[in-house]
Amino acid sequence: MEKRASIWDIIAWIVLILISLWLVLKVAGVINTSILIEYAPYFGAVYLAGWQIHKLEMVARDVQELKKFKEATVGEINKIRTNCAVNHKK
Repeated sequence: MEKRASIWDIIAWIVLILISLWLVLKVAGVINTSILIEYAPYFGAVYLAGWQIHKLEMVARDVQELKKFKEATVGEINKIRTNCAVNHKK
């Protein structure tokens, strides 16, 4: 099952592309900005860092759910084995 990108993922990719474009144009000398606008990419980078932290938290939550599912599955398999062994001896 394939997950679709959320709006926040799309915004984060747009911010990343804009920061990269700004950096290339700034290094090439095309952009000469005031000090206020000069800090805008840093705010974008902070947003991207927050986005990545959010993604890592979602992955950690999914991993915890998978661990719980694994433990429940192993428990069910052990119950089935025990029942089979008990019924086989009869």
